[in-house]
Amino acid sequence: MKQMFIRGMIHLQLSVTKRGTIHLCKIGILLLDRDFEHDIYELIKAFYPEGDIHSLYEKDEAVYDIFFTVKKDNDNFVIKYDTKDQKGVASAEVIRGADGDSSQETHEKLMDAHELRKANKDSLKYALYNVLVKLTGRTLPWGNLTGIRPAKLAMGMIESGMKNTEIAQEMRERYLVSAKKTALAITIANRERALLQDIDYEHGYSLYVGIPFCPSICLYCSFSSYPLKLWAKRVDEYLDALCLEIRETARMMKNYKLDTIYIGGGTPTTLEPYQLKRLLDQLGESFGFDGLVEFTIEAGRPDSITREKLETIKEFPVTRISVNPQTMNQDTLEIIGRRHTVAQTIEAFHLARELNYNNINMDLIVGLPGEDISKVKYTLEKVKELSPDSLTVHSLAVKRAARLNMFKDKYQEMTFENNQEIMDLTQQTAYSMEMGPYYLYRQKNMKGNFENVGYAKVDKAGIYNILIMEEKQTILAAGAGASTKLVLPEKIQTAGGKKTNLIRIENVKNIMEYIHRIDEMIERKGEWLWH
Repeated sequence: MKQMFIRGMIHLQLSVTKRGTIHLCKIGILLLDRDFEHDIYELIKAFYPEGDIHSLYEKDEAVYDIFFTVKKDNDNFVIKYDTKDQKGVASAEVIRGADGDSSQETHEKLMDAHELRKANKDSLKYALYNVLVKLTGRTLPWGNLTGIRPAKLAMGMIESGMKNTEIAQEMRERYLVSAKKTALAITIANRERALLQDIDYEHGYSLYVGIPFCPSICLYCSFSSYPLKLWAKRVDEYLDALCLEIRETARMMKNYKLDTIYIGGGTPTTLEPYQLKRLLDQLGESFGFDGLVEFTIEAGRPDSITREKLETIKEFPVTRISVNPQTMNQDTLEIIGRRHTVAQTIEAFHLARELNYNNINMDLIVGLPGEDISKVKYTLEKVKELSPDSLTVHSLAVKRAARLNMFKDKYQEMTFENNQEIMDLTQQTAYSMEMGPYYLYRQKNMKGNFENVGYAKVDKAGIYNILIMEEKQTILAAGAGASTKLVLPEKIQTAGGKKTNLIRIENVKNIMEYIHRIDEMIERKGEWLWH
């Protein structure tokens, strides 16, 4: 039924006079129906990443290079488009529930409201995607998917009983995903399922602890990070608040089992050895470490790693650390604001190995300014020489809060390159290091509309990374800017009318606000966790 629905739902009436991609253009989207507004915007943005896109609710007098009109008209969604060279219209079927005369059998198969909305969203996006392909002359590797969790989609299909071949057909025909990305998503979903088979979702949980300080702030960074040199005198005060939140969180969860701990940031190793010990002691006192499946500390920036800090961490049952170069090209490091050298990365990695760390991850970013495939190849060669246990390859995504976006005029001469050839090279290198893909996610504004992929050797995959993406287990978060995800046993209806079993609880990002309002941060969790 799904295959028939997909094949029959689009009717294009194109009067194409000229084909070509408009790179820097002003785009208007007149939304006469507000359904799926976000998805429409994101799909158009994926085809025109540099476009100046305006969502409108009534026609204005402005001049646009491309103008879309999207509305619901009885049995169809109607998409009209108008450029300097062509006009056209596409329609997508509106999927409806059964009427009052339908048989009992039909009613039994009737989609619920959520499923019905999803079917209509898929119908509209399928039609819009084909319009955009006609306008630009290109396709996207992930087809019409605009969400960040393609592997979660594949996982859901596996859990519904579908075979890999059926999943592949569904992703190719319904979502228009490329063959390569389809295979990647299915491979990862199956490996995730195997890795999570012993995790107790109902009675277990994970913990994230955020350290929002960095030696310097990278050009592309949008995380809750603050330069350490400006905050060094307030770090202990921050830890006071953080340790209080840890103690209270542990008290709330005393009847549940802690499966994984992830200390991230920022850069956790900006903490001095005594501060690291204080934090880790508090975690041990509050939660205990017995029965942990995984304990990760994102050591991260090589210029923050010292022997004394690694020796301090080694006193605790930490199973996994990161030493993150991002790139092994020194000129790029200077451009993006990483205040460390390639030599420091190599030195930090060897130091960790000397101290018997046997599960070290390295993060890389492709699409960095000025980096073509030759520079990416050089980075990969240097990383391969070090032989980490896992490798996370990020496609550059520049968010609104990043300096690269906020001050784009300053960096307009920079070139950003990412393509399938580069992504294939990273995958081939990971395979040559005996690593397989184990998780992936996507972000808005990724260069080339690609993805982030984690690769790992056997028994070296990051379990927490999978849990945070698949949203099957509650992940409690402590620290400034930290986001808790509560997975409820049953769906509830939100104030906006949406039914969900996923509740997000956000801590404030500002450090001083977090310190002064720590009781409020605890209370926010307590509203859900206290019994």
